[in-house]
Amino acid sequence: MRYLKEPDYRHGTATRPGVLMINLGTPDAPTAPALKRYLKEFLSDPRVVEVPRPIWWLILNGIILNTRPKKSAAKYAAIWMKEGSPLRVHTERQAKLLKGWLGERTGQNIPVEYAMRYGSPSIADGIDKLKAAGCDRILLLPMYPQYAASTTATANDVAFAHLQKTRNAPAIRTVRHYHDDPGYIRALAASVREYWQQNERPDVLVMSFHGLPRYTLEKGDPYHCECQKTGRLLAEALGLTETQYRISFQSRFGKAEWLQPYTDKTLRELGRQGIKSVQAICPGFAADCLETLEEIGLEGKETFLNAGGKTYSHIPALNEFPLWIDALGSIALANLGGWIATDADSSAQKLALDATARRALQMGAKA
Repeated sequence: MRYLKEPDYRHGTATRPGVLMINLGTPDAPTAPALKRYLKEFLSDPRVVEVPRPIWWLILNGIILNTRPKKSAAKYAAIWMKEGSPLRVHTERQAKLLKGWLGERTGQNIPVEYAMRYGSPSIADGIDKLKAAGCDRILLLPMYPQYAASTTATANDVAFAHLQKTRNAPAIRTVRHYHDDPGYIRALAASVREYWQQNERPDVLVMSFHGLPRYTLEKGDPYHCECQKTGRLLAEALGLTETQYRISFQSRFGKAEWLQPYTDKTLRELGRQGIKSVQAICPGFAADCLETLEEIGLEGKETFLNAGGKTYSHIPALNEFPLWIDALGSIALANLGGWIATDADSSAQKLALDATARRALQMGAKA
């Protein structure tokens, strides 16, 4: 059978829009077997690793999946929450808060689901849940403020691939990016100020973004430029001079050149230069995860202090920060334009649906 089974349908049932929040992904548990499954899916994506498939298959299955899962599992165990993976916990909370925000602003019940590009819950599951909830219009809302082919584009790939198996496909809208959205920048700046109110202001604020191979920039990916703009706007909002902040890139992998400057080298250089205090924030991550909590929070601290620095701390991701939920809601609402019915529209729709149901019954449809 080519097409998936459609959810039950009754004539006269109102349809509505829905939102699918999409994050990168996480293993199901901080164990080597779970990490092996997760890394195999993640690193098999040709959007993530643009190496000829036969060569990469040998490297991935012959070396990486036999060595990296155990090491990564230990790192995940260091940051795992009692409720589960931090990324999944925070993304689930954000989805619930976004649903409440949209309900308050529109007076309507707009379903919001969340999904992971790699791992669970899957994008396909998210789309199916929204369809089952009566959504014939779905907004794909990536949790990536800056666009990259290896994040936003691959999430869209999976969503549209699932629709190819769907007989009654919903209308789809995608959010490309919001790296310079005023609400997003305002939320970032407010979270930093709030942190400074509870802790001393640092000598230097390091804004660390996830790295990508340099060839992605050379081939036309806008990610590097969008990270630079986010960093500049955040610095302006905080009133920082050029000497009071750095923009850097973390999580490089392999021997190829990645986007620079590298975060670990930046932290090491700051320590050696006699900078006493540093705080790091990861504006490209909407929720705390391994890369923010372990790599920046723990490894970053060790790197800076071992280089001569005195105090170091990691400013949490936006997570459930109220101004971030406001910004996320505003972004969603702007992209739902024309899909949300007014009171007058709803009344007219109800009359039309009632008439449709009566006609369907007269023609022999099931009640």
